[in-house]
Amino acid sequence: MSSQIHIATRKGLFRLDRNSNGWSIGRYDFEGEHVSMMLQDHRDGTIFAALNHGHFGVKLHRSSDCGVNWEECAVPVYPEGAEIGAGPFSTDGKPKPASLSEIWALEPGGVDQPNRLWCGTIPGGLFRSDDRGSSWQLVESLWDLPERQHWFGGGKDDPGIHSICVHPENSQHVAVSISCGGVWVTEDDGVSWRCKADGIRADYVPPDQANDPNIQDVHRLVQSPSEPDSYWAQHHNGVFRTTDGANSWQELSGIKPSAFGFAVAVHPKKSDTAWFVPAIKDECRVPVDGQFVIARTTDGGKTSEVLTKGLPGAHSYDIVYRHALDVDGTGNCLAVGSTTGNFWISEDSGDSWQKISTNLPPIYCVRFAKT
Repeated sequence: MSSQIHIATRKGLFRLDRNSNGWSIGRYDFEGEHVSMMLQDHRDGTIFAALNHGHFGVKLHRSSDCGVNWEECAVPVYPEGAEIGAGPFSTDGKPKPASLSEIWALEPGGVDQPNRLWCGTIPGGLFRSDDRGSSWQLVESLWDLPERQHWFGGGKDDPGIHSICVHPENSQHVAVSISCGGVWVTEDDGVSWRCKADGIRADYVPPDQANDPNIQDVHRLVQSPSEPDSYWAQHHNGVFRTTDGANSWQELSGIKPSAFGFAVAVHPKKSDTAWFVPAIKDECRVPVDGQFVIARTTDGGKTSEVLTKGLPGAHSYDIVYRHALDVDGTGNCLAVGSTTGNFWISEDSGDSWQKISTNLPPIYCVRFAKT
């Protein structure tokens, strides 16, 4: 079972260590800084932290010694003349210049690509590095697609790539999801792309556009490590799953008490088991009936259990962002952090939860360390 957890927050990067006395904060880096995303590369242990300095821009740092020392590396840069499509909600119907506003996803390449990193950004660009973040290249094959001009913002003002899934057995096969731009897949290391969101629906557009795969607001996409053709998608309008490599998707009605949410995690060894954090969508964005719960399905979404043991009960209004729920390599230990700085851990697959902290800054990303 994992012994360390990284927590990226509005005011720094925390590391929790597990010892004989339980969980406690072992490190605190980038004090007071907005850490929007972090990654520990499972191939060599390097830690990356993306910082959003607002007016002063986005920075990326890496550490090869578990956070003892950090060095600044490069960030993705949009080429001169790059533009964001106008989208359906533009006030003037004109594209606008593209510039990096946030690093929203960081993932390593395959084991056969030791220096490869993938980076998803707002405003909707996918970047690739083959030197561990020392330089970045825009994946022009995706950026130049005419369909991209129709992407638009979901929770953010501009479209963004927030989920990147590298096939565990074929590093040339990569899937990304965009709010709002559906699911796009390459099988040739980014040379070509296909939009693969058939079966996913949107009810925030006119009915004749509801099934358009290119405007779907997938909140989070995760791939089953044990059955890579199986993906789970927490979407604005529900939970969807595919078992045929994203060729077709099925909407799941068994997730209770709500199919809306942002986060999803899949069991590393059991592809039919996944966890969600249900909420009420659109104007409210609070847990159903004001009670924070975790939902778990073990039968591929046909049914689900509502897990409450150790969670706060009534009058708990925590929301969990896309990357703030994670499961370790055993499938037994889960960690979840909320927008109000509450943080819980389960060591029995979600049957019961232990509150670790009530006063962290707003939590953006939770990831088990590779030790």
